[in-house]
Amino acid sequence: MAKYNGPQCKLCRREGMKLFLKGDRCYSSKCSVVKRQGAGAPGQHGKNRKKLSNFALQLREKQKAKKIYGLLEKQFRIIYNRADRKVGITGENLITLLEMRLDNVVYKLGFSNSRKEARQLVSHGHFLVNGKKVNIPSYVVKIDDIIELVDKSKSSEKFKVLVENRKMIPQWISIEDDKYKGKIVSLPSKDDLNVPFNETLIVEFYSK
Repeated sequence: MAKYNGPQCKLCRREGMKLFLKGDRCYSSKCSVVKRQGAGAPGQHGKNRKKLSNFALQLREKQKAKKIYGLLEKQFRIIYNRADRKVGITGENLITLLEMRLDNVVYKLGFSNSRKEARQLVSHGHFLVNGKKVNIPSYVVKIDDIIELVDKSKSSEKFKVLVENRKMIPQWISIEDDKYKGKIVSLPSKDDLNVPFNETLIVEFYSK
């Protein structure tokens, strides 16, 4: 299935909640979820949805997580399979692998307005991990890894503005003395998600 390239706000309305796909707009009164509260999902039948079956609920939760992280089905399935093979609880492993993707960490550090933008910035070589340039958005960081902007990018007005207007940084990431540098200090948990999803339903979906 091809990646969705339509209006991002439709994805939020489809889930009935903010997925924070459009950066600062999501925090403003322009957010379509706020403006059209109670309007239902997009489309002429959005207001008259029947009660969902268990399978449909599991599917919706999986689709929600994919939208949040901007992943295709194949990419998401690979991450799920890795989570399932790891020691521990599959759902918690899934959250960890999704949250510790480099593009997500760049977003959580406030170096981008959205995960989509973070993927582009990582691909264009703006970031170092432990002093080495990494341009793979799906790269999974580890505890004690240090993520920072390359020196050339630190002088960019764009990043200066982003850093000065940072939102709250999750507890599993710390900002170093150099404000353009962050460190992974622990594993993320479900409580750290800015958009909650039910990982148990996702595990049930793929376990069939």
